[in-house]
Amino acid sequence: MTPNHNAAQAEALLREWTASESLIKHGLSVARCTESYGLREAARLGLQGDEAANFAEVYRCAGLLHDMDYERHPSLDEHPFVGVAYLREHGWPNEILQAILAHADYSGVTPDTHLERALFACDELSGFLTACALVKPSRSIAEVEVAGVRKKLKDKAFARAVKRDDILRGADLLNLSVEEHIGHCLLAMQQHAAELGL
Repeated sequence: MTPNHNAAQAEALLREWTASESLIKHGLSVARCTESYGLREAARLGLQGDEAANFAEVYRCAGLLHDMDYERHPSLDEHPFVGVAYLREHGWPNEILQAILAHADYSGVTPDTHLERALFACDELSGFLTACALVKPSRSIAEVEVAGVRKKLKDKAFARAVKRDDILRGADLLNLSVEEHIGHCLLAMQQHAAELGL
């Protein structure tokens, strides 16, 4: 990452393009979940220290930026293409742009790299985990458990806008069980609960 292309700059762009607090929190949540898969992949590759942190920061940036244009350009014709065009014009790394395109299953870009698969896998699940937290009396992600999430996934009336098939496909793309995927993202969100307002 460069001084102009880092997580702080990505978050600033998300906030510049997005007024809705819930959409901002969605971006922050997806970023933390995706970043956690970046850290996991960095460890698998034997990266350590700054090298591992920089590797994972790319994942976090993709999460922060994946819906940056959604509020202004929600149509399938424009999202995420408007945001990607802006980012390309401003020199953001192509691997981030490709991941953003791949998270939209109608873009024509399939999630092939680990980063692309991680972003796709975390998008719907992070929203679902937020919904699970918000129905708790405390509205806290700390009270959410994997078994409860799995049960709510089967309840089609709960958070009905969430694409359950994308959650299942995401776990499959990462070669994980649904329970492992839920647990991984849940832990990432719990570790950053204050930042996420959960």
